[in-house]
Amino acid sequence: MAQIRDKQKLLIINENMWRVMWKLSVPAILAMVLFGLNAFLDAVFVGQLINATALAAVSISYPLSQITFGLGSLIGIGAGTVLSIAIGAGDTSSQQKILGNITTLCFIISAAFAIPSWFFAEEMVSLMGAEGELLRLGTEYFKATLPGAFFWILGLAINMLIRGEGKLKEAAYMMAIGLIINIILNPIFISTFEMGVAGAAWATNIGMITYAIVGYWYFLRGKASFDTDVRYLGIDKKLSKSILSLGFPSLIMSLMGLIQALVVYNAINNYGTQSDVAFFAASHRTVLFLITPLFGLMRALQPVIGMNYGAGKMDRVESSYKTFSLAGFLIIFPFWLLMNIFPENSLSLMLPGYTYGPEEIWNFRVYTFVLPLLPLVFMGLTFFPSIERGKIASILALLRQLIFYIPVMLIIPIYFGIRGVFFGATVIDVIMTILIVYYVNKELKKIRQKEAVKKPDIAEEVILSKQV
Repeated sequence: MAQIRDKQKLLIINENMWRVMWKLSVPAILAMVLFGLNAFLDAVFVGQLINATALAAVSISYPLSQITFGLGSLIGIGAGTVLSIAIGAGDTSSQQKILGNITTLCFIISAAFAIPSWFFAEEMVSLMGAEGELLRLGTEYFKATLPGAFFWILGLAINMLIRGEGKLKEAAYMMAIGLIINIILNPIFISTFEMGVAGAAWATNIGMITYAIVGYWYFLRGKASFDTDVRYLGIDKKLSKSILSLGFPSLIMSLMGLIQALVVYNAINNYGTQSDVAFFAASHRTVLFLITPLFGLMRALQPVIGMNYGAGKMDRVESSYKTFSLAGFLIIFPFWLLMNIFPENSLSLMLPGYTYGPEEIWNFRVYTFVLPLLPLVFMGLTFFPSIERGKIASILALLRQLIFYIPVMLIIPIYFGIRGVFFGATVIDVIMTILIVYYVNKELKKIRQKEAVKKPDIAEEVILSKQV
């Protein structure tokens, strides 16, 4: 039994890195494509079955509902990273308590978010720049997501914990179940039951409830590759601190994404029309769906770096970052190329019958310009927490939104209008790519120096043992 449980660990810390990448990334990418389909298909169903106004309203309020995913990532990525390092280092105490810790954290955090949000839903949607019919529909959608908040957070956290042990295929199956339920229920709730935008939210809620239950059932059946006490429920102070500190960069990224959306949608509302809001929403959702495979690579990279770091195999830490970054580029580039050759086909899925002008096509191409560079960014933001450098990732995420994004989006549209929103976003992402690559190389240099010091020490130990 122990050999079976160690099989995944041995694969990750010993096998050829391209083989490891392929074996872990395929199910992880499929899982994240399925996850991305949740948001993408919600937009497609709303745009096709209701209208462009409903799509704009859902898109404006969607970043608020995504706070739950940020909270799920806070716990899940932190727990997955702690677990990967614990497995690599053979720390059984942390492994046993980790499930009970994340369950308790999910309950506390979801209640702290959902209850106040219910009472201030309209004010929160209004902050995103919505008014009139957009405000009414956006509030209706957001409030409908809140009863499912605990399951959104728990489902994602458990799934990320399973990925942290290297079980990417099992995590993908669980995600697929939730997605299938969401796809089936979306048209039924929206059209058949005439629930409108609330129907899209409830279809996702039920999908996430199923997702969380299936994930917990995995541990109850004893399918985990590590020893975990499913009866334990509580907070281990040291363990929870590690989970929250290592998951904090992911939360920062999610919250900063909310701030980004708030600034962008307000800028578009101030300098454009409702049609411009719908166009940006379609452009943004299309880009999010295209980069979904990168989220899969990130999830696969996390246990690879974490376990090798925990096992002290620093050469494989560097190799994994480079291998996964190159794989991300090879996946993204052909789709990016096709999307730029045929932009109307990509956008028309959510905006059927919309006539695109030359300036809108230019804006879309500018907005997508940076996509081939993003594998370096995404793998870098996974790299830092996985080697216990979560603070760097947090600072970079804050830098992107607070220092760059807010000032740029407040100033540039004044002079360049809607075009400035698309152009400014691309310039910021190019700058952030350069910064992240710089700091990754800086950390890799430290790792190489440690390896250089360690190898002579090992050689000396071997010589002494022979003399003895």
